[in-house]
Amino acid sequence: MAYRVVADHVRTLLIAISDGGRPDNTGRGYVLRRILRRGVRYATEKLGAKPGVFASLVPIVVEILGDFFPEVKRDPQQVMDIINDEEAQFLRTLSHGRRVFERAIAQASDGILGGEVAWRLYDTYGFPVDLTTLMAEERKFQIDLDGYEKAKQQAQDMSRGKSSGAADTVSLDVHAVAELRQNGIEVTDDSSKYNYTADSQGVYTFDQTVCTVRALRFNKTFVDEATTGQEVGVVLDKTCFYAEQGGQSCDYGFMTKEGDEDTEFVVTDCQITNGFVLHVGKVEGTIHVGDKFKLSIDEHRRRRLMNNHTATHLLNFGLRQALGEADQKGSLVAPDRLRFDFTAKKAMTTAQLQACDQTVQGLVSKNQEVFAKETPLEKAKEIQGLRAVFGEVYPNPVRVVTVDIPVERMLEDLTGPAGSITSVEFCGGTHLRRIGHMDYFTIVSEDAISKGIRRIVALTGTEAHTALARGQALDEKVSTLGAEIEANKGKPDFDFKAYARQVNNLKDELSQATVPAWQKDTLRNTLQSLKKITVDAERTVKKALAQAATAKVQQVIEQSPDSKFFVEVLRVGADAVGDGMKLFQKAAPAAAAMLLSVDEETKKVTCACVVPKAVVSSKGFKANEWMSSLSEVIGGKCGGQEASARGNGSNGERVDEAAELARKFAEARLS
Repeated sequence: MAYRVVADHVRTLLIAISDGGRPDNTGRGYVLRRILRRGVRYATEKLGAKPGVFASLVPIVVEILGDFFPEVKRDPQQVMDIINDEEAQFLRTLSHGRRVFERAIAQASDGILGGEVAWRLYDTYGFPVDLTTLMAEERKFQIDLDGYEKAKQQAQDMSRGKSSGAADTVSLDVHAVAELRQNGIEVTDDSSKYNYTADSQGVYTFDQTVCTVRALRFNKTFVDEATTGQEVGVVLDKTCFYAEQGGQSCDYGFMTKEGDEDTEFVVTDCQITNGFVLHVGKVEGTIHVGDKFKLSIDEHRRRRLMNNHTATHLLNFGLRQALGEADQKGSLVAPDRLRFDFTAKKAMTTAQLQACDQTVQGLVSKNQEVFAKETPLEKAKEIQGLRAVFGEVYPNPVRVVTVDIPVERMLEDLTGPAGSITSVEFCGGTHLRRIGHMDYFTIVSEDAISKGIRRIVALTGTEAHTALARGQALDEKVSTLGAEIEANKGKPDFDFKAYARQVNNLKDELSQATVPAWQKDTLRNTLQSLKKITVDAERTVKKALAQAATAKVQQVIEQSPDSKFFVEVLRVGADAVGDGMKLFQKAAPAAAAMLLSVDEETKKVTCACVVPKAVVSSKGFKANEWMSSLSEVIGGKCGGQEASARGNGSNGERVDEAAELARKFAEARLS
């Protein structure tokens, strides 16, 4: 059964993600996340598969289904990257959640798994309730779904503010900090957040820290213990967690009690106030002040944060090279992207964006070493070319981070050129040991956020690789289409409408795609040029058709100059009708006239008619009545005034029948 589950789930995910779906916490995205996590659980626990096996099946499915569903061939690598990221995210909590599940099963005596446990598995460990239900059924247990819904509702009420949220009830305000100091609790030693190493392949090893709980904060007060399900703040004597600061997002992870692995604390936020690092999260088991815990950060998240923080420094340097001067005004270092705000009088050009991309990627390819050292603030400020955020208050000593050139060498030659040929900044964040470990970098957007301030969003690592691959795929599509249009333009059978549709489809695809910003600009301009070719071709064809229609109308008038009315069918589209009617009014002003035109591709009918006012008054022959007599046949709507009227419909195949009906109507009224 497990083989069938995995095969079915990977097929579903490939098609859904190729169609634009993404795993998420709500709506359709959550359906995909549930499918993916159920499949991952079967692959790892039932089949013993290693991480990445689930995504590795995507090319096989593409080979099988590609001819029937061409969209799955569009970007299978992106599908694999999304599956791998989701799998990695779930696997980081799977083992912890499994322990909670097993402990709850062992404690249950009536064959019912408590609803609050099922909710906790979802809320804290990411277990969809249907996955927990399946796991329970495998053990002959049922879930208290009423209890699950109740726990869910309570959590939702809290998040909406109907109850006090954890951010308000556990945060350290000035009074809480004063109380900690009165109780003799020292600030947190967080120096071990920098304790990690990397091998030559860029594989990082992060030290685990054993610490002691110094304070527990719950419901706006300090407590001696916290129990299962409570969301609390924990102050430790030391930590390896990075607290949110300097634009870098905080670490997530787990704290496991020494000697009791069933007691753990899931860290989902980490803040620092006056030197006290507060770890915020949910308790599983019972935690007491004085307990010792082993800390484990979410290494995957930290690694991506390090990628993006180091890349932020390289981007700052690259902007200086591309623009000459660009002062930093803010930044955000998140796991999936980096954001950088800087001063600029105008938008960056395509060439500048590409140059900045190439500068940073060039540095990445050199794989230079990253150095960091705490330095007296006043001396550090003297380093020529050092970058710092204007108005920011820095500690003394301050941490200086450089690339390629050790901080010590810069301090030995404060006015030397080192600061202008490499990156050197004040920074307390966590960084890569070598910049090549981020693998890839690219800017994906550059926009204005206020007058004189621009914002760049960039990607690194897997996200950047996906964007680069997507850009390459789109570039190949645009190049192929461009070559085809250039080869066929001017030919009699040049299908400008079909090519225009392809151009528009690629423009829509490009606008939604995450690709290098310079490449998006370039492809957008190329598509605009291709669009102009199709527009020019359409204009030429329409002009020729209009001329043909005018010639036909002229011929009809010349053949029957004394006719009381004219009814003619043109098979040249809608645009020629107006010109034809003008010619009738000019060359045969005493005659009633009607033109019907059908678009052979869409089968849409356009028609117009005129009746001289003298004919209206003498014969009671009205244009709007003449036109309305055709509405049922052409399958549309008609209307107008006594002297002129227009109509349109969708029954192009009945246009000749409509013309004959119009002739009979005119003959009856004008006889």
